Amino acid sequence: MNVSLSSWFVILLALLAANLPFINERLFALVPLKSGGQAAVKPVWVRLLELFALYALVGLFAYVLEANIGNTFRQGWEFYAVTGCMFLVLAYPGYVLRYLKKHR
Repeated sequence: MNVSLSSWFVILLALLAANLPFINERLFALVPLKSGGQAAVKPVWVRLLELFALYALVGLFAYVLEANIGNTFRQGWEFYAVTGCMFLVLAYPGYVLRYLKKHR
């Protein structure tokens, strides 16, 4: 896989992973949450923890792709601050659909 294709793949994966907590009521889209035998609504703090875990998972996947292409680069706190903010910006459409759009 060349550098350009792997870069676009990571960006697309980040877009999908950032919106995943907001488009369903399951934990990581796999585990149904139940309360008293009925499906429960996922609280905001669970969505944020899921968002953080998916950020780490996408970062790990990107690191593996970078290692397969060539040498990996050391990253400082600035890198994680910028990519974390970018991940939150990519999550904005899912947030709008979940919390800001009126459901009729």
